[in-house]
Amino acid sequence: MNVILLKDVDKVGLRGDVVSVARGYARNFLFPRRLAEEATKARVAELEKRDSQRARHEAKTADEAQAIAAKLGATELRFEVKAGPTGSLFGSVTPTDIADELWATAKVRVDRRKIGIDTIKRIGRYEVPIDVFQDVRVEVRAVVVPEGGELPSDAELEAMEAAERQAAEPDVPHEGPALEELIVEETPPEEPEAAEPGAEPEPEWRADAEAALGNE
Repeated sequence: MNVILLKDVDKVGLRGDVVSVARGYARNFLFPRRLAEEATKARVAELEKRDSQRARHEAKTADEAQAIAAKLGATELRFEVKAGPTGSLFGSVTPTDIADELWATAKVRVDRRKIGIDTIKRIGRYEVPIDVFQDVRVEVRAVVVPEGGELPSDAELEAMEAAERQAAEPDVPHEGPALEELIVEETPPEEPEAAEPGAEPEPEWRADAEAALGNE
């Protein structure tokens, strides 16, 4: 079935996209979490109208693009997100979040599909590449800080990331004794005495017969 994403969904699409998903996935996951809604004709038409209005704010010529790029180059975005002790975000900063913040901060409308960065999942400083127009690209500074706090120093950020990598690595199995220590020298089994040359092997029945005569 076709749905309209209300939020960015990893490996599915960005907010506002109309995507086709399995009905069960929509009913059991997307709809209960308010990540999507059914793509009715009325809602799709509303989205198309809104997208066309937003497109009016985008650059139409190279000169306009250069002016917008200059403005974006002087802009710094700030995101406060809940984060863990190692700097990992409980949520994330998506291209849609960046597009929304650009509009709120600089009043510049940017198509989120032209934002060349993956979802941000750690606190830190980022350079976000944006294609403003053909052959016109600008990098916007973005700072992702823990909610209610400030961004640690670069050295602290590196230490936090290293601690998280170390915690995620599987435990190295304990190295046991060397292989040579595990080899136990075994005494080979004694071989039966060889019969005298030319002697015929004693048949098994003879030993049984002698034992029977001894019991009489």
